[in-house]
Amino acid sequence: MTVVDPDTKAGWVPEADAESDADGTEDMPLSMRLSIADTLTLGNATCGFMAVYFTTTGILIPHLTGSEETGMARHSAATAVILMLLAAIFDLFDGLVARKLRSSPMGAELDNLSDLISFGLAPAYFVLVYGMVADDAHQRVSALAAIVVLLAVVLRLARFSCVTLKDGMFQGMPSPFGALTVVSIVLLELPFVPTLLAIIGVAWLMVSRVEYPKPRGILAVAMLSWIVGAMGLLAAWAFDAPGGQLLLQTGCALQVVLGAVIPLFATARRVNTFRDNRREARAAQHP
Repeated sequence: MTVVDPDTKAGWVPEADAESDADGTEDMPLSMRLSIADTLTLGNATCGFMAVYFTTTGILIPHLTGSEETGMARHSAATAVILMLLAAIFDLFDGLVARKLRSSPMGAELDNLSDLISFGLAPAYFVLVYGMVADDAHQRVSALAAIVVLLAVVLRLARFSCVTLKDGMFQGMPSPFGALTVVSIVLLELPFVPTLLAIIGVAWLMVSRVEYPKPRGILAVAMLSWIVGAMGLLAAWAFDAPGGQLLLQTGCALQVVLGAVIPLFATARRVNTFRDNRREARAAQHP
């Protein structure tokens, strides 16, 4: 354990710790050691960065240089989204591993920073590029929508670090779920205005007070199955499999429907809870 002398501001190591350092068992500060969960979190960040890379090299640059190929753009878009899905898997498992084993003191900070890259920057950049390459899109408005998505994730992650909630619940749409919903809206290739409104709606849900259950137990298995299935749909679409386009649009539509239905169920549950509490309060006042 490293202790700071309040007079000299210099660090010193107690004798017991010095012996362990001499043995090579504690050769770096505790805060700098990466756990298995931290390694998974870094995998999350890497996937988010690579999603930005494929969006740039496979969609944006060919469009700007006039060498755009439909097949290449489709492969790159699918790869970028698959990487975001893989980031969601890393994000799911790093929490499970941290609870089962241990995490380093910087685990929570690493998780927030990685989520910002994979579920904030990557989907926002995807929206921005969509506004530049789509025929009916407006680049500046799309840039504004991308900023809204990014700031929504920033605010949501900051609030998550500061607010204590009841166990098993998130406040606001989780950023991985929100990112995948935003990307699904873009891949549906709806007219520009409905696409824009839907993206802004998802951004609002991420900073709202709507409660979402944490992916644990059966829900975690269901989420993992959904992500793996979505990867399969994207691969079928990328390689132009028969019915691949229809399968992809069906999967994207289901993702968007889930994003819209869960808040309705959560709101209905809160209303029912409020009514039950009022009913119990009245019954207590009038025995």
